[in-house]
Amino acid sequence: MTVGKTLANTIEPGEVPDAPLLEVEDLYVEFRTRDGVAKVLNGVSYHVEAGETLAVLGESGSGKSVTAQTIMGILDTPPAVITGGSVRYRGEDLLKASEERRRDIRGEGIAMIFQDALSALNPVFTVGFQIEEQLRVRRGMSRREARRRAVELLDLVRIPNSVRRVRQYPHEFSGGMRQRAMIAMSLALDPDMLIADEPTTALDVTVQAQIMDLLAEIQAELRMGLILITHDLGVVAEVADRIAVMYAGRIVEQADAPSLYRSPGHPYTAALLDSLPRLDQRGQTLNTIKGLPPSLLNIPSGCPFHPRCRRAQDVCRSEVPRDIRLGLGRTSACHFAEEVVAK
Repeated sequence: MTVGKTLANTIEPGEVPDAPLLEVEDLYVEFRTRDGVAKVLNGVSYHVEAGETLAVLGESGSGKSVTAQTIMGILDTPPAVITGGSVRYRGEDLLKASEERRRDIRGEGIAMIFQDALSALNPVFTVGFQIEEQLRVRRGMSRREARRRAVELLDLVRIPNSVRRVRQYPHEFSGGMRQRAMIAMSLALDPDMLIADEPTTALDVTVQAQIMDLLAEIQAELRMGLILITHDLGVVAEVADRIAVMYAGRIVEQADAPSLYRSPGHPYTAALLDSLPRLDQRGQTLNTIKGLPPSLLNIPSGCPFHPRCRRAQDVCRSEVPRDIRLGLGRTSACHFAEEVVAK
């Protein structure tokens, strides 16, 4: 079933023809708390084209979800404060747009799948009602039209017996089915950009694979841009076009997926790859990254990864590394990026 586009095919005031679908540039966000100022995002930059899948990787606390919430305009302020940068959707800076304009784009232009479907779905309303509500409010559909569309969306995400399921409550769905329902809700207004924040969290590996295959198929059919946020390099190996690796609120490496898996350009990326379980290492101890991610209230000087890096030298402790270009569209924020890739 093909879903028709609406906002995606029109240029609204403020939008720029031929601009990237989404472009985050030099974004800074800090949380001002009683314990001090946490520098959560420190110059994050990436872009996504129509039909492209960008995977954003990193440990918990690296800033992946905060970047997504900033894009969506749903950060809690306070304590969050955006101190610099831009978020451009089709060339229009959303950080300068009115709240009314952002509401228009939210859902219809950019939609988001949240981490925990059970928490994101309202337990006192049926799944169908929660899909239908936005169709009635935003598209002016009648109850009958909205119900028919909700059934179509559940069919799209391969929920069986959709006519019956649309009348059920979230607790009557399995974890995998709830996640599929969340995907259906996010597609209701035909967005041309989808942000999936840890969409396979707490699901078993078989269901994870099903959800990832489903997202890839829908993204390819609808030509959506897709940002896939995860901490698991194994999950995105076959679906990502490009990968951005985050650490301590900064993108430390960006590359096309084959290049990154073949020869990572940052020691943190290499350590993440080394920590993946492998079938040829049965009976051996799994590799881990020693230490913990830094406190964002007190980020180490120089390269934030240097306390955990096996290759760290004096320059790593004193100078913040710049982004080094390793090829077309590929960068690494490491003083020794060329040596890491060559190794």
